Amino acid sequence: MKFATVINCMDGRVQIPVIEWMRKNFGVEYVDMITEPGPDKILAENSGETVINMLKLKTEISVHVHGSKVIAIAGHFDCAGNPVTEDIHKKQILEAVKNVKSWKFNAEVIGLWIDKNWEVHRIG
Repeated sequence: MKFATVINCMDGRVQIPVIEWMRKNFGVEYVDMITEPGPDKILAENSGETVINMLKLKTEISVHVHGSKVIAIAGHFDCAGNPVTEDIHKKQILEAVKNVKSWKFNAEVIGLWIDKNWEVHRIG
């Protein structure tokens, strides 16, 4: 497997830690980064049909064209797009994972939390 997919916040502080974590934990060379402010909230609430459809289309390209076998949904500390507590973020990430699994791509779907030290943790 050369590619993995991450639906991540657009916040530049989380990009490198998440890419490094995915490379280390899944042995991939490349990480397709699909960004949106506060995607954990968007995907958990399944709201905003246009945004959801774009996230799904981009994920479909990553899975079907690049052969990604893992999709991560990431949320992080100090998110301007989704300024809620860590507990709420984690609940949203888990709900987002369930909703993305319903897209029925042939890929594992996982949740990631990036803490105040910019360390990545798998949740769920």
